[in-house]
Amino acid sequence: MTEETAAPHRLNVVIVGGGFAGIHAAKALGRLPVDVTVIDRRNHHTFQPLLYQVALAVLSPADIAQPIRGILRDQENTQVLMDEVTGIDAANNAILLASGTRLSYDYLLLATGATHSYFGKDAWAELAPGLKSVEDATEMRRRILLAFELAERQMQEHGWHPPLNFVVIGGGPTGVELAGAIGDISRIYLKHDFRHIDPSKSRVILLDGGESVLQSYPPELSARAGEALARRGVEVRTRSRVTGIGPGWVEVANAKGTERTQAAVILWAAGVQASPLGRLLGAPVDPRGCVLVNAELNPEGMKNVFVLGDLAHFEQGGKQVPGTAQPAMQMGDHAARVIEADLAGKARPAFRYFDKGDMATIGRMAAVANVKWPFTARLSGMPAWLTWIVVHVFFLISFRSRMAVMASWVWSFFTFSRGVRLITGDQTLPGWQEQVDAGEKAGEQAVSS
Repeated sequence: MTEETAAPHRLNVVIVGGGFAGIHAAKALGRLPVDVTVIDRRNHHTFQPLLYQVALAVLSPADIAQPIRGILRDQENTQVLMDEVTGIDAANNAILLASGTRLSYDYLLLATGATHSYFGKDAWAELAPGLKSVEDATEMRRRILLAFELAERQMQEHGWHPPLNFVVIGGGPTGVELAGAIGDISRIYLKHDFRHIDPSKSRVILLDGGESVLQSYPPELSARAGEALARRGVEVRTRSRVTGIGPGWVEVANAKGTERTQAAVILWAAGVQASPLGRLLGAPVDPRGCVLVNAELNPEGMKNVFVLGDLAHFEQGGKQVPGTAQPAMQMGDHAARVIEADLAGKARPAFRYFDKGDMATIGRMAAVANVKWPFTARLSGMPAWLTWIVVHVFFLISFRSRMAVMASWVWSFFTFSRGVRLITGDQTLPGWQEQVDAGEKAGEQAVSS
């Protein structure tokens, strides 16, 4: 009687996070003889570089977000769980989920990204939302559009309205893109839509504590970005450190002292911190909570755990690799290559980040691009804007998304209109009513005197 041969054990690979790193790792692992489980607390993957366009009513959330199940449905070795990791038992190769499930793994890939950092002032979050998710983008859209609507109503009823000041805090790519887009929407896309207010008279103020905007870019591109913002009416205030935020106001310390500016809408783009999940691993982390990893993207002493994307602190050439989409995608692909090498009994390859360049759009027909591949160039204006369009459409996850985004951009460009101007939810703004009451009281006092 012949004894049956037992089937070989298939390794379980658990990926936590459905962002760029997690999705790239999952797709690369789809061709290997392993079982893959992707866990995310949301059911969709979001193309974060275009979130600001949802916030400014250019695109719909569905244009830049795709169900994770749909992305991975053709991979027979992959399952998706909509759940949240609440604990990691690295000693026993297991994770604990919010649903109460304990899930074992042979390899664990952590790619939960980053969240907003208010530098210890967490109370500011309600007054100045950041931009990391679809929910954040729709909240920004609500506040920006609602400010114009409330001003129109106040003007029609009382003949005046509080200042339409939009304050963006942070002069990195996200802050520059938000400020430039608000400048465009107020001066181009909304100028004929209201009868009692002139949207073009609103103020957009960009605050940053550094010497210039886009400080990580070459100086000439940073300067051109500042010039493009100025053409859109954006007031760029550098060397300005935010010291306080309240309902309807921002307090800033600069060379002149401390100043307080009224604000109808305040948006945060000044800092990020790693997902709290990194600290659950028990490995060393940097001040932002990023897990320190070696050349194979493993925390020290954890060869079967990979930390990817914004959650990883990986240094190359003496500098930390930035927490952007490019490194995240490359890290996801690399983790799969390491697992493939382990399965084949080969030496593990070391991760090497290939920097293809950076780019940021500032508004209609304006962008800056520091291109490093497939050619080297420093572009600005229309050439950079067209390059930005091609790159972002190319990296969208699905054909449907590419078509939808291109259609929205073409429509917006030729019709000078924004098609997703929906206001949902609460119809109040922090501090708006207080500014109205203060203005009416000041008016009464002026009349009585």
